[in-house]
Amino acid sequence: MDPMLTWLLNFVYLALVIVASPYLLWAAVTKGKYREGFAEKFLGHVACRPEGTSQHLWLHAVSVGEVNLLAPLIGELQQIYPGITFHITTTTKAGHELAKTKYAQHTVSYAPLDFSWAVDRAYRNIQPDAVLLAELELWPNLIRFADRHDAKIAVVNGRLSEKSHRGYSRIRFLVGPLLQQLDWIGAQDDSYARRFTDLGADPSKVQVTGSIKFDGITPDRQNSQTQAFRELAGLNDEEIVWLAGSTQNGEEPIILEAFQAAQQQIPGLKLLLVPRHPHRFDEVATYLQSQNVPFQRRSQFTSESRGTSSILLIDSVGELSAWWGTADIAFVGGSLGNRGGQNMIEPAAYGAAVAVGPNTWNFKDVVERLRAADALTVVRDAESLAAFVVKASLDTTWREQQGQQAKEVVLAQQGATRRTIESLKPLLDPPKIVKFRTAA
Repeated sequence: MDPMLTWLLNFVYLALVIVASPYLLWAAVTKGKYREGFAEKFLGHVACRPEGTSQHLWLHAVSVGEVNLLAPLIGELQQIYPGITFHITTTTKAGHELAKTKYAQHTVSYAPLDFSWAVDRAYRNIQPDAVLLAELELWPNLIRFADRHDAKIAVVNGRLSEKSHRGYSRIRFLVGPLLQQLDWIGAQDDSYARRFTDLGADPSKVQVTGSIKFDGITPDRQNSQTQAFRELAGLNDEEIVWLAGSTQNGEEPIILEAFQAAQQQIPGLKLLLVPRHPHRFDEVATYLQSQNVPFQRRSQFTSESRGTSSILLIDSVGELSAWWGTADIAFVGGSLGNRGGQNMIEPAAYGAAVAVGPNTWNFKDVVERLRAADALTVVRDAESLAAFVVKASLDTTWREQQGQQAKEVVLAQQGATRRTIESLKPLLDPPKIVKFRTAA
């Protein structure tokens, strides 16, 4: 391992922290971000490996989406390798809170920032036999130190968008050697696999497995959590429920305008509004108040207030998956602005009539599959969104056909978890993970 590169990276990271410190301080004070986990992030003081464990994996998931996709992977690994234990790290506060709840039986901490001393201490504490990075996290020290600590390292559910590929291409001299140190990359599709190899990954170590996000989804509206949420919100079978999920800044006004227009023709229409980021819950509530529209917050539901408002603001973390099961109609946010869209697989799996905005490059492959099956509607503004909601509300046959076709697309893509673990098996040899070194 090149010590000069290590300290050069430390210098760059410190410079970036100093430059960004005014924003970081502002975000910590005003939004509550970046306050937690200082010792874990900057010093690597994460929990130590449980004693007596023969297999211990470090699973890294950036935020909520990646945390959720770990569930089927963890479940399958536990069945194949009894006694295996996991240390789960996340980057964001929302991801950390969800992981602590969702994987309470496992060790959860904030991931160390990529300073050499933090990463080194985290490796020494966790003592992983292997590190699995969900989707993609190309932190140089995190990857390089795996070899020093005799751990394998791999990417699961690998995704590399066109935008990320262009960005990484500018620093190919750094990215290429990092990708070559990975023991294995499981890419979601052929286009992602080609981008990994184009940047320098060893083609023999890149395999197309499909997306794990298609797995771990129960397309059953009668599941206990969804039914509990229906009761909590006072939803009944006669109402048409429209859920707008993972919404981003600037989308709520469009959604509200579309809802008010559609409500003129569908008086009993219900809108469930689920912002993507927790720090926006209060912001969206303030906006709704400014528009003088009645609404209820999930955090303030009571038995007396259930079903009394046509707009429900779901201000909770980690519940969206089950809330999608309550929806007859779905709009997936992050797609009307420049975010590139959010995950539309779950509402499709539940058989909702699904709409997205025109900007969905983050899920290009999923969108292409759904559109090819005539199971997705693309809207561009409040007018077209309202027209979609009205059509889906009034034309029951069309809505159900859209939903059934969407569900079939999802079911046809499932199996990525099994393919991923089959490909990882050469690296995992119970009762002990086989260790081998890659070039530093």
